[in-house]
Amino acid sequence: MLIAVVMFSLMDVAMKLLSAHFPAIQVAALRALVSLPLVFAYVGWRGAFGTMLRVRWGMHAMRALLGIAMLAMFAFGLQSLSLAEAYSIFFIAPALITALSVLFLKEHVSFARWIAIAVGMAGVLVVLRPSGAGLFTLGGLAVLGAAAMYAVSAIASRILARTDSSEQRVLWLMVMMALGATALAAPGWVPVRASDTLVLCGLAVSGFLGQLAINEAFGSGEASKVAPFEYSALAWGVGFDWLLWHALPDRYTMIGAAIIIASGLYLIRHEGGHAEAEHP
Repeated sequence: MLIAVVMFSLMDVAMKLLSAHFPAIQVAALRALVSLPLVFAYVGWRGAFGTMLRVRWGMHAMRALLGIAMLAMFAFGLQSLSLAEAYSIFFIAPALITALSVLFLKEHVSFARWIAIAVGMAGVLVVLRPSGAGLFTLGGLAVLGAAAMYAVSAIASRILARTDSSEQRVLWLMVMMALGATALAAPGWVPVRASDTLVLCGLAVSGFLGQLAINEAFGSGEASKVAPFEYSALAWGVGFDWLLWHALPDRYTMIGAAIIIASGLYLIRHEGGHAEAEHP
């Protein structure tokens, strides 16, 4: 899980670098496009191509739309937010997944866990600034929207996992996201420069290795013990912010992150079913 977090943090660094030059929807398209060769190679290595057409197409299409929206919103947010700020807001995802599980999976959520969800949302408000100056910034709201899309996708993945394999879910997610995001980005497509090649390669490799690592983490360990290590992303975010952009989080970001992480740890500890192992 720690390796997965490092890889996804590197992936997000690449997305932040790209978001400075390309529209957010094109960054989402590039994220999916550069991953396709590695995903196809992985599915071929697993010998799973023979089962690729026996899937629930509607659910896969819905997850792809959610994935495109999530990546575009997150890339847009990274244009104005540091990685630490974006991660702090995105950490609300476990609370949102828990809340949505009541509606879609008919799971029982105790009153104490509802309190934890409310506390987590309060932490998001702290990150977005209690003074109101940053409460309605487009970047912050975009990342919050990305977290919501991720949470809905997580619920859809749990439902889809009942019938479709992990190879099917990963392959069709990337293929449909690549097609959909590229079609949306085409009217305003900005030519990719030769100088972007290294960043795009890093985006592809880090995203692919992160996916393999998180699948292994949740496949070989208890979700309630593995998931808390996701929060180590904040340390990497702070480190990369300082190293690449010479920025450090302010006290509101750190206080809000601490509140969100505390509520998330409580929810993960008391939710044995939290095992979302796909990271668009």
